[in-house]
Amino acid sequence: MLYAISLILAVGVLAYWRAPVLLWTIALGLWLAALEFIGGCAVPVAVWAVFAAVAAVLNVAPLRRLVFTGPVFAIFKKITPAMSQTEQEAINAGTVWWDRDLFSGKPDFKRLLSFPAPKLSAEEQAFIDGPTEQLCRMIDDWKITHELKDLPPEVWQFIKDQGFLGMIVKKRYGGLEFSNYAHAKVVTKIATRGGSAAVSVMVPNSLGPGELLQHYGTEEQKDYYLPRLAKGLEIPCFALTSPSAGSDAGSIPDYGVVCRGSYTHPRTGERHENVLGIRVSWEKRWITLAPVATILGLAFKMYDPDHLLGEQEELGITCALVPTEHEGVSIGRRHYPGGAVFMNGPTWGRDVFIPMDWIIGGQAMAGKGWRMLVECLSVGRCISLPAMSVATGKFTSFTTGAFARVRDQFGLPIGKFEGVDEAMARIGGYTYQMEAAQDLALVGLDTGEKPSVLSAVLKYHNTERMRKVLNDAMDVHGGKAVVLGPRNYLGRAYQAIPIGITVEGANILTRSMIIYGQGAIRCHPFVLREMKASMANDAREFDDAFTGHIGFVLSNVVRSLWLGATGARFTGSPKGREVAAYYRQVTRLSSAFALLSDMAMFSLGGTLKFREKLSARLGDMLSGLYIATASLKHYEDQGAQKDDLPLVRFAAGNALYDVQQAMDGFLSNLPSRPLAWVLRRVIFPWGLTLAPASDKDGTRIARLLMTPGGSRDRLVHGVFKPEDARDAVGVLEPAMRAIIETEPLEGKLKKLAREGRFKTITARERLAEALAGGLISQAEHDELETARRLKREVIMVDDFDFPLREHDDKMLERVVF
Repeated sequence: MLYAISLILAVGVLAYWRAPVLLWTIALGLWLAALEFIGGCAVPVAVWAVFAAVAAVLNVAPLRRLVFTGPVFAIFKKITPAMSQTEQEAINAGTVWWDRDLFSGKPDFKRLLSFPAPKLSAEEQAFIDGPTEQLCRMIDDWKITHELKDLPPEVWQFIKDQGFLGMIVKKRYGGLEFSNYAHAKVVTKIATRGGSAAVSVMVPNSLGPGELLQHYGTEEQKDYYLPRLAKGLEIPCFALTSPSAGSDAGSIPDYGVVCRGSYTHPRTGERHENVLGIRVSWEKRWITLAPVATILGLAFKMYDPDHLLGEQEELGITCALVPTEHEGVSIGRRHYPGGAVFMNGPTWGRDVFIPMDWIIGGQAMAGKGWRMLVECLSVGRCISLPAMSVATGKFTSFTTGAFARVRDQFGLPIGKFEGVDEAMARIGGYTYQMEAAQDLALVGLDTGEKPSVLSAVLKYHNTERMRKVLNDAMDVHGGKAVVLGPRNYLGRAYQAIPIGITVEGANILTRSMIIYGQGAIRCHPFVLREMKASMANDAREFDDAFTGHIGFVLSNVVRSLWLGATGARFTGSPKGREVAAYYRQVTRLSSAFALLSDMAMFSLGGTLKFREKLSARLGDMLSGLYIATASLKHYEDQGAQKDDLPLVRFAAGNALYDVQQAMDGFLSNLPSRPLAWVLRRVIFPWGLTLAPASDKDGTRIARLLMTPGGSRDRLVHGVFKPEDARDAVGVLEPAMRAIIETEPLEGKLKKLAREGRFKTITARERLAEALAGGLISQAEHDELETARRLKREVIMVDDFDFPLREHDDKMLERVVF
């Protein structure tokens, strides 16, 4: 019995710590020897023979390939689903980073905490405090969206003159060469003042030709276009989406055929005869900045039927730069995205001849456009829409907190009603998650990573949280947010929610296919190696990867069972008791996620990529682990302020709760019911033990939003705050402070009223009566009058002239007279 227990413990320890095969062999050999020579139990020769045979197969690579992994390799090659070229390029694009740790089942928190805290350089901070602040002061979002349907000319000119369109362009070309972190923070601040202006600034820096040019352009292209982009002499757009190919960008119908032709250069007027080029036809829709663009980035499929370039006829997706004044290029019409008026519209052309050197990167990059797009999109998706979402979270936290403190009903600020504070807790908690998740990804970008999987996580989860915080903010504001007008600072953003949900990879697609579809292959320590070995018919590499994979699975079975049974209580944590439990639960759930991922691939094989609901839940697990760890890192980066603990408990705790719920849903729907039953007992031996953040923490977050202080300031940092109290947003902070400061005086007046000390009826009359009767001083009277005036400004909505028709005038006369 003792030896059996010792064997179980030894196997458990070796599996938990992921010991190599040789160590397993030595340990088992020693155990057998101890059993025979110390324990006095005769081990049959046959057992020793079997042990020797298995040890030889496991440890001698040629023999292992012959007996074990070779046959498995043959089966693997047959069952592995074929990947299209676009799938292969999407998987190979970008890099893996912290997401690999989360997939490992054993995340290295020392590595996480060693990542530098994101920060702005002095130059970047000066730009945000200077030109960005000035730009925000120039923006009148109601006038832009309701009257002009465009940015005013002076705003456009300021954006160009100050280099907003060249934030990513290197200084040697005249750009600002800002970090990705600075780029995101500039967009965030502008977005808190006006979404249309923010989109106009962000697109050239994240989704325009500038990013592609810097990475892939020829020196001639860089020298010409990048200085012009940096100075705003060119307005770029990038035309990818077609009416019949939105999310499936790899199936774009737009095409170009290699041929010889003639053209007149639109900039120089020179005529070029009989040159090698491409005759392109396209129809694009939903292209931001297309109506006003001067340079068109164009994606199309390139064909060479006459073999003018080589033997290959179908070259693949290609990206070119085409001046919009070039003959045959059509732009100028526009779309009106709901709630926003940034320039967006179609572009089209039929049999437009362009020379070969207009391809981004020249002829050498023909057919390599998909890889270019996927890699650059992974950068842009970490910055643009996530930054807009962070801006929405910060803005709704700032405005809703102040409004809920100023607005009262039934004698109480509305934020003190539990139904309202529940919504406010979500606003604050989701905002913390969004900023933490983006900031960690930006650190990766600024240290040279291109985290394509994490960019998909950010795009989906930040825009979904943007939707949630806006919905909650609308509910709290009630009628204030229903009536459109200059005083309504939420209405346009609410109308524009579908834009962020739809673009840069629709959210349904991103969740159900992209996050885990890329993550399972890119981030898993062995799957991509196995697939590459299969495609290359490399038996040696497959042997090494597959044996490692088996050990990985066994380890995660043991780790998941131990961590689930103990609640991860005996697992180390890099930080103290306030947050230690979250680190331990990340370790536990990471191991369980790795196990579930392998079991999904094992039981479903190549059909997993068609099981979108299961794939989505696996993606939710990876996303929740990322958001939880990003929130913990954000807490440390901000100095581990104890006042922020309610936010951390919401952000990390709810993210981990979401992981648990995704696992429960996955196990409930896994087709192999016996396997699901076993996995549930391994991972959740005591049931679903994690709970979301408590109501108490929710109330603390609501109070935090309604109270000036360090936690609130950190959460809403980066929001543009107008200094003009006549501004609908500018009045909020002064009103909140005035209401808080005069609360004792209002209480005093209410007490006097209850005592019957007033002869008058209205609040205004009683205030004057209290002053005249010496019940309050002149200074107190003035403070109360100011607070009440500011409160009214906060509460009021807009009304407009109503142009009556002729028959209405007559009806009005009959009624009045």
